[in-house]
Amino acid sequence: MSCGNPVADTNALMQRRKKYDKTNNCVKCKDAQGNLVIRHAVYCKDCFLHLVVHKFRRALEPNVNAKPDGPRRTALKPAGNLLVGFSGGLGSTVLLDLVHRCYVALDKSTMPSDGGRDHPRHERVWKKVTICYVEVCDAFPGMKDRTEEITQHVKRYDDIDFIPLRIQDAFDRSWWERIGGKPFPSEIGASLADEALLLKSLSSSSAGPLSSLRTYLSSLPTPTAVTASIQTLTRLLLLHTALQTGSSHLVLGTSLTSLAVSLISGVAQGAGFNIREETQEEWTPEPEALAGPDRSSDTSEGSKPTKKGKRTVRIVRPLRDVGMKECAAWAWWSGVPVVGKEKWVWAGAKPGIATLTKDFIVGLEKDYPSTVSTIVRTCSKLAPKGEVSGKCILCGRHAQRGVQEWKARISIRDRPPAPESTVDAAAQPVAAEPPQPSLTPYLCYSCHTTLTSKSARPLPSPWPASAQAPLVTLPVWTEARLSSAIRDGDGAGHVHAEIMQTRQVGQEEMKGIVHEFLLDDHE
Repeated sequence: MSCGNPVADTNALMQRRKKYDKTNNCVKCKDAQGNLVIRHAVYCKDCFLHLVVHKFRRALEPNVNAKPDGPRRTALKPAGNLLVGFSGGLGSTVLLDLVHRCYVALDKSTMPSDGGRDHPRHERVWKKVTICYVEVCDAFPGMKDRTEEITQHVKRYDDIDFIPLRIQDAFDRSWWERIGGKPFPSEIGASLADEALLLKSLSSSSAGPLSSLRTYLSSLPTPTAVTASIQTLTRLLLLHTALQTGSSHLVLGTSLTSLAVSLISGVAQGAGFNIREETQEEWTPEPEALAGPDRSSDTSEGSKPTKKGKRTVRIVRPLRDVGMKECAAWAWWSGVPVVGKEKWVWAGAKPGIATLTKDFIVGLEKDYPSTVSTIVRTCSKLAPKGEVSGKCILCGRHAQRGVQEWKARISIRDRPPAPESTVDAAAQPVAAEPPQPSLTPYLCYSCHTTLTSKSARPLPSPWPASAQAPLVTLPVWTEARLSSAIRDGDGAGHVHAEIMQTRQVGQEEMKGIVHEFLLDDHE
């Protein structure tokens, strides 16, 4: 091979690497000609379908029992029912098809060959399977409502219930009370214009759920914050629906590619402390937000409350070892239609961190297929540093102790200059004023950054008529916990730290403080 002109010398062209390593025969059966290349390995159609089922079961079944079994093979006895989070996208469509084949229809082609026909693994695992879909079209202007398409798609599967929700249900008190949430006396609003996130009571004649949702989204500082908030609201809606249906497991259609995107974008948005929860999570609701010890309204079929009436929902992503290309091949060869979902964009908005990360990861997977799985394996080895100081009141995940004090020390803030007439008066110590209630002590680092991290460029609002509201309504689960904390006099939430007060210091006082560190003029 030379470096000459490829027009004159054909040998000057660098040979393209083969898509497969050695042969075009299937690496499993060794006989059939391959139909698909997955990370330089060739598979025929039959072996590929069995491979996807094996990866799906390997990721889900060790987490079915209340105590995870690991690699052991025991009878599957979940503590409750199963809820499938469905979005209409490729991953959730493949997930729904696999759940129905393996655990509802009991398709023999998906059953393990070992253990015999009457093995307990071949029996139905969950007594009741429910699909939940959260429609987000009302959050963005001009987005199509796909609820009817999703309903028709779900009808293809028998013996599965369907619960449609809308994203504004997160601000609907009637929905909250209907699923068993504790009623709260008055609505509480937060001011997102200031980093303090001060709390105030809203008037009784507040807006409806849809208006509250749009005001909340329009008050967020960046497109990244809007996307992250929609994902948080959707996740909490699914979790509370799982409690309502008596489900012990919530499965999501996050593929290997989507998991790599969520891991990288989560770290970039300050959620590194909860990076392990992106792969698997066990969520227990806070007792002060519940109307009773066991809030489940569906305990007749397979639901078993845990000790002391507490319920735990285990979030599992069974497709975390199956890439986006493999999901597309399964949907094509299995004849499963994909409804699809639209992008979360609006006029004038720039792509957020999640969108940019997805474009990068998808392009990376196309050119370097093995790198995406390496990202997931590397992130699985990470361990959070620091102590847990409770749960975030907004996202429901663990909050790191002392993170707000650390953020205050490293932040640079502009303060308006004080009038000259008040400089001397401000230099004198003043009596501590009673602190105003704030949302900040109840938030994790990621949620606080989402609400307060402003962009250098002004953000075009998705709903200009709802923008710049002095106070915004908070999600119902947040208001329920806030009402309980304020009623009990818990003003600091889960943050255990000293209270600091800021005052202006005069020039002479500042010089006296650092006097011993100053050099004399003759030195």
